[in-house]
Amino acid sequence: MILSLSWKYLAVSAFVVYLVQLYTRRYVKWRKVAALGGDTPRVTTRFFFGLDFPVHSTLAIVRNEALEFWQYLFSHTGTDIQGYGSYTCELHLLEDVRILFTADPENTKAILTQQFQDFGKGERFHEEWKQFLGDSIFTTDGQQWHNSRQLIRPMFIRDRVADLPLFETHVRKLISMMGTGEKVMLNKLLFRYTLDASTHFLFGHSVGSLEVEQSAFATAFDEVQRVQALEGRLGPLRHFYSKKSFNDGLKTMEDFIEPYITEALSLSPEELDSKLSRSDTFIHALARYTRDRKVMRDQLVALLLAGRDTTAGTLSWLFLELSKNPKVVAKLRAEIVQFLGDNGRPPTYQEIKDMKYLTYVINETLRLYPIVPFNVRSALVDTTLPHGGGADRMSPTGCPAGTIVGYSTLVMQRRRDLYPPISPSFPYDPLEWVPERWSTWTPNSWTFIPFNGGPRICIGQQFAMVQMGYTIVRILQEFDQIVDHGSKRTMHCDIILTPAEGVPIGFVKNKKARV
Repeated sequence: MILSLSWKYLAVSAFVVYLVQLYTRRYVKWRKVAALGGDTPRVTTRFFFGLDFPVHSTLAIVRNEALEFWQYLFSHTGTDIQGYGSYTCELHLLEDVRILFTADPENTKAILTQQFQDFGKGERFHEEWKQFLGDSIFTTDGQQWHNSRQLIRPMFIRDRVADLPLFETHVRKLISMMGTGEKVMLNKLLFRYTLDASTHFLFGHSVGSLEVEQSAFATAFDEVQRVQALEGRLGPLRHFYSKKSFNDGLKTMEDFIEPYITEALSLSPEELDSKLSRSDTFIHALARYTRDRKVMRDQLVALLLAGRDTTAGTLSWLFLELSKNPKVVAKLRAEIVQFLGDNGRPPTYQEIKDMKYLTYVINETLRLYPIVPFNVRSALVDTTLPHGGGADRMSPTGCPAGTIVGYSTLVMQRRRDLYPPISPSFPYDPLEWVPERWSTWTPNSWTFIPFNGGPRICIGQQFAMVQMGYTIVRILQEFDQIVDHGSKRTMHCDIILTPAEGVPIGFVKNKKARV
C-alpha cells in the first residue's frame, strides 16, 4: 500500500513539475514576443498542446479544402477584412512551438526582401526535407544556399532560356497524343511532357516518357511529394504515419537518377570542358563543379521538381480555364495569327515575349492558381513582422528565433480587399478568371508574387514563362477549339497546386494545321 502511494505521489509530482516547466517556458517566450512587438490573435484548439490542429489541417488537404481551411483560420480569429484587416494569426503547438500564419503583403515583403537575413528555411525544415531534397537550393540558408544559387544561375541565362528547338521536339509529340475531339486527361500528358523537357534540359537527352511512359519514376516522384507534404502538416503526429511508400519512392527515384550521374562522372575533365563550347548541360556543369554524388543528386532532384511539376501544374489550370472560356481561346488564336500568320510557323523567343494577350492569360492563371500555394520560413534570429500586433492588428508582431511563419500566396491573391472596387477600369470580379483585366490593371506591389520574390525569387521564372508560352502557342496553332468534358476547379494542395480531378478536355483540330 505504501509502495503504491509512493508511485502515485512520484507520478503526480513529476506531472506537476512538468507543467510548471512548460508554463514557465511559455511565459518566457510570451515575454520575449511582447518585448519584440506583441502577439497576434490565437487559433483556438480543443486538445492538449493543440494536437487537434494537425488532424484538421491534414483532413483539409485530403478533402481538397486547404484554401477554405486557411480562410477559416483568418475569419475565425477575427483577422480578415471583416475584423481588423490584417491576415495574420498564430498557433501554439506542443510545448513551445509558435507558428504564425499570414496572407499579408507587408509581412510577405518583409520575409522575402526587407528582412531577408532574419528569415530562412531553418534547421527544422532542413531536417524534415533532407531525405527528399537534401542540401539543395530549396532547403538551405546562408552560404550553402548562395553556393547552390550561383551554381544553378548560369543554366538560366537568356541563350539557354531561348532554346526553343528543345521545346519543339517534345511539343510535337505532345500534340500527336491529344486526339481529335475525344476526351484526354491533359494534366497527365502535360506532366509527361514537362518530364521529357526537363530531363532534356538537365541531362542533355530526354527520358522519352511521351513515347514510353516513365510510370515508375513519375508515380514514385508523386508519392514522395504527397507524403512529404502530408508530414509537414501532421507535425508531431508524423511519427505515427508509415513512411514505407515514401522510402520505396525515394529508392525508385535514386535508381532513375543514378545512371545519369554515373555517366557524367565517367567523363574526364577534358571531355567535360569540350562540352562547354558545344551543348553544355546542367549535369555536366555539376560534374565540373563537384565529384560528390550527393551534391549532384540533391540539385538534380530539386530542379526536376521545379521544372517538371510547376510548369505542368500551371498549364493544367490554364487549359482547364480555356476549355470553359471559348472567347478567350478565339482571342488568343487571333493574336497568334496576327504575329505568326496561319501557316503554323513556330514563334521566336521575342514574339512570345511580345504577345500581350498570351501574357495576360498566363498571368491570370498564376494569379488565381499560384503553383506553390503555401510556403514556410523560420525566424533565424529574434525579429518582428510588420503586421499582426496591436489593437488593430496592423502593428508589429514579435518573432523570437525559431518562430515558424507560414505564408500563403493563394489566399493573398484571392483577397477581395486587395483589389480595386468594381468599376469601369476594373469591371471584373477578382475571383473570376478574366485575362482582360490585365489590360487596364496592374497589381499593387507584393500582392501578385507567383514566383516568390526577393533574393529567393524563382531562378527559372523566365524559363517557365517561355516554355508555357511556346507550348500554348503551338497547341493553339494546331487546334481550333478546346472542349470541356466536365473538368472542375477543385484545388488539391500538396507541394504544388493541381486540379484535384484532373483536366478532362478534348481538342478539335484546325483544318489548316500541319499533320
